[in-house]
Amino acid sequence: MTTLETLKIESPQEHTVLVTLNRPEVANAMNTQMGLDLLATFDGFCAAPARQRCIVLTGAGPKAFCGGGDLKQRQGMTDEQWQDQHLIFERAIRAMIDCPVPIIAAVNGAAYAGGLEISLCADFIYAAEHARFALTEVTLGIMPGAGGTQSLPRAVGARRAKEIMLTGRPFSVQDAYDWGMVNRICKAETLLDEALATAAVIAANAPISTRQLKQSVNMGLNMDLRSGMMFEIEAYNRMVPTEDRREGIRAFNEKRKPVYQGR
Repeated sequence: MTTLETLKIESPQEHTVLVTLNRPEVANAMNTQMGLDLLATFDGFCAAPARQRCIVLTGAGPKAFCGGGDLKQRQGMTDEQWQDQHLIFERAIRAMIDCPVPIIAAVNGAAYAGGLEISLCADFIYAAEHARFALTEVTLGIMPGAGGTQSLPRAVGARRAKEIMLTGRPFSVQDAYDWGMVNRICKAETLLDEALATAAVIAANAPISTRQLKQSVNMGLNMDLRSGMMFEIEAYNRMVPTEDRREGIRAFNEKRKPVYQGR
């Protein structure tokens, strides 16, 4: 286990990393140090993606995943200090979005403002029954600036996203599920176990395949269909000469579980 000032990083099972936002006394709010810790952590995942096969991201404590930016720290900041801090947050969010390793967000409570934006960096979200979500920035004289205006419309559609962001109103986990933003609603006591169980399934698959698949989906969403299909074939061809591809076919024909090495 590695403990940074604002994050706890563990390996609870083979090939899986558990990253916990660890400021429960302030609803895991994002301060400058958390931005720096997230940036360093996910930069590391980006630089050495083969070291892990799935990442689970959650918050410490039973009440909050992340309450957004730490407004007490921001009180009295100059405009320059505010923008300097926000640049750290922007870089951390980009590192999370760019991470080639599959990410599951296990949202254990409130995910407001930047907290919701962090959860949307994941490939999909499992959430506790009591979780609530909001992008409240307009009520504070700002707007989402950590990817929310881009990631939320991709999750729930443009019209729904604009209603959420323009009103700043919170919404329930059931709404989030019905709108397609949350994949699974879990009991609070089983949330992390369910996320880790899915992570184990992902981690048991060929890691080059899962990384290439994630990249193909993400890149294809920003292309026309024909260009996306061309990108998909390039991603597919990367796997043909791998030992994992040969192992998968051998295991199928030998009626056994494949053992993938990531090469």
